[in-house]
Amino acid sequence: MDIIYISQLRIDTYIGVHEWEQQQRQTVVIDLELGSDVAHTAATDDLSTTADYAAISARLLNMIENQHFRLLETLAEQIAQVLQEEFGVPWLQLRLGKPGAVPQADDVGVIIERGEQS
Repeated sequence: MDIIYISQLRIDTYIGVHEWEQQQRQTVVIDLELGSDVAHTAATDDLSTTADYAAISARLLNMIENQHFRLLETLAEQIAQVLQEEFGVPWLQLRLGKPGAVPQADDVGVIIERGEQS
């Protein structure tokens, strides 16, 4: 399996369990690795045979900017579900970070993997 990736996609949203976090946008950072058959796509030169990273980025921006989330885990699962159901991604690894959530750390977050690598 080949991998198409999106690195450091930054989206401002409402996320957190504290009341102030539901009132003030914070940045989340998404790193995605998406399973794909790059050889097939290269042979056909057809965008419809691959993960369209521009369309995926736009969909995630639209989805995340306009919602409120309490937990990174919930957001990560929703992202994975959209990628698999709407974009037919057979396998993905998602790293979702919330920079600044812990003052002593550069970033905190979750990493999830969904689907099967072939």
